Amino acid sequence: MNYTFQYRVVWDNFDALMEGAWLTFQLGVIAFAGGVLIGLVGAAIKTYGPMPLRWLVDGYVVFITNTPALIQIYFLYFGLPEVGLRWSNEACVLIGLILNAGAYLTMILRAGFLSVRKTELEAGQTLGFSLVQQIRYIIVPHIAKSVYPALANFFIVVLVMGTSIGALIGVDELTGQAINLSTINYRWLEYFSVVAVLYVILTFVASIGLALLGRWAFRVKARIF
Repeated sequence: MNYTFQYRVVWDNFDALMEGAWLTFQLGVIAFAGGVLIGLVGAAIKTYGPMPLRWLVDGYVVFITNTPALIQIYFLYFGLPEVGLRWSNEACVLIGLILNAGAYLTMILRAGFLSVRKTELEAGQTLGFSLVQQIRYIIVPHIAKSVYPALANFFIVVLVMGTSIGALIGVDELTGQAINLSTINYRWLEYFSVVAVLYVILTFVASIGLALLGRWAFRVKARIF
């Protein structure tokens, strides 16, 4: 093997890789936040909602969790234009990830809803709390403590790394930038070895941030990695 590594070409374009890493992080954070909102609503409906709405949420969860995220994003990007709906590639990736995250987080957060003790809800009802107030002041703090580690792992493993799917439809996140740059000078090994390290750094930073957030906001002793 006579291959000679030339990392200079990577360093010359390192700013482009950092822009891709920043976009990866942004997509992951926004998709996770949107998924949490959907997950909270879905989990609340599955736990306390009427049967027709439960069936609707069940159908959404079953469909999303049993089809690949890539297929869902392809449907948004290639399928919807056939009926006159055209979104940017970034919007398709973001919406696809939010919908995908929402289905999985519905199940994760429902476990938190079910872990709330009945006596806590009865105490809230005694104080005159509405259902929305019970969710805001009793259920959400409780489930944050009980399922926070699972939420943190979901963000790191699925969303930060899952954003690389966007490279397949032209989103210039970290993997997309590496593909674009590699096709210019064909230094695939150099670019993707550096990108692998950048992903490790991204997940490490996200892990530290989530651990600190959990300890500050919810008094959860979340582990780093």
